[in-house]
Amino acid sequence: MELTQSFVLLLHEFALVFTQPSFRLFVHLLTGWTLSCRHRYITECIFTSGHVGDGHWSRYHRFFSHAAWSLDTLCMILARLLVTAFVPTGIIVLAGDDTLCRKRGLTLYGAGMHHDPLISSRALKLVSWGHDWVVLALLVPLPRWAPTKVFALPLGFRLYKNRQGLTKGKKKRATGDKGQKANAARRQSRPRSADPNHRTRPELLVELITLFASWFADRQIMVTGDSAYGGRSVLQKLPPNVHLISHAHPKAALYAPAPPASPHQKGRRRKKGARLPGMVEWAQDATQPWETLPFDQFGLHATLQVKVQQALYYKAGKDRLLTLVLTRDTAGKRPDALYYCTLLSWDARTILSTYAGRWALEVTFEGSKQFLGLEDAANRLPKAVKRTAPMALVLYSLVVLWFARVGHVELRFPERPWYKRKKEPSFADMLTALRRLSWRGNLAQLLLGGRGQKKRVEELAELASRVG
Repeated sequence: MELTQSFVLLLHEFALVFTQPSFRLFVHLLTGWTLSCRHRYITECIFTSGHVGDGHWSRYHRFFSHAAWSLDTLCMILARLLVTAFVPTGIIVLAGDDTLCRKRGLTLYGAGMHHDPLISSRALKLVSWGHDWVVLALLVPLPRWAPTKVFALPLGFRLYKNRQGLTKGKKKRATGDKGQKANAARRQSRPRSADPNHRTRPELLVELITLFASWFADRQIMVTGDSAYGGRSVLQKLPPNVHLISHAHPKAALYAPAPPASPHQKGRRRKKGARLPGMVEWAQDATQPWETLPFDQFGLHATLQVKVQQALYYKAGKDRLLTLVLTRDTAGKRPDALYYCTLLSWDARTILSTYAGRWALEVTFEGSKQFLGLEDAANRLPKAVKRTAPMALVLYSLVVLWFARVGHVELRFPERPWYKRKKEPSFADMLTALRRLSWRGNLAQLLLGGRGQKKRVEELAELASRVG
């Protein structure tokens, strides 16, 4: 089976990343990955692409586990394609977050116990075993086809690994009350050696941001992240051309800017001014009235009251002046929240509208798991684990890019008498358009005859019987 030629030409943009044999495997794998409707195991991709028996199947496994190609180089080309197509000028808006891919098996490289937001609640935090991916994505609107939506297109990936404590020696576990106390004391005194290569999720995101900023050193970049990515480990390490919108802690200590130094002052110049009221006191301050801003956009449908001031969030950002926005939902459905933005020229509406767009990244994670098998990768070796799952996110970005270039002409909504109001495509509609055009091309070859006709008919019949 083959993908439509317009998508294959898009894949040829990445030919320089691979050797010629590896590039053929890359095209075959993405062909099977796109056309398959089952689990995206490597063997399933081989079958769906029609290359069973075309050499040994281990070649496709070794493409991820041993082949000499760089995921970062592939992401660089992908980022340039996306920015050129969607953000040729102006500020580039990115979103950073992490997602959990649940796995089974204790021998998987990089797997660990991570917080699982889907099964957790505010009262009970639960964890699941799997891989935790830190992802950087480009936020883009498609006003021509989906004016009310924002799409998050992944372009950078890092696998987060839990910190592992190393123990010296093994001791027999005691039993009984005294034994339990002895075991608890032993665990507390157990020597641990810090892993110098361990990096937290915020540090991994900073690595991705720095890498992206080096690719577009002449552009201004705005990154949006939730409270997990709004502390000092991110804010103090941003490249010069990168700005950040995130949450400030509800009990954050805010300060006025440092006063100008007096000519008669002795000692060091002050780094911060007077302490400002906290979030609660600021919200109750009647001398600073609320401003009402209605929002009806992707990710934010509410009327908010806001207060704005410029201050230092010294514990997180030191002497970097920030625009702080305090929000209160007039309907009472959301708790009061405090946001900050490092770009001082932006007003409250622009800051909140841009931050709301990061919800598109959650939609991307769901679509990649549901339609592209982000959680399906079955690998154990380090290099294979680090490169297989991100291919689903790369494919997500490529499908949206293809749709914006040429695929929109193939958009068809199915006949649904109970759902006549749909006017804007989702990612599922874009993927369906790509599959439809590809199947049409394969069927046209059958009608025209040619070599391998019998084999292609058998493949189509088998695929049709396996869908769902």
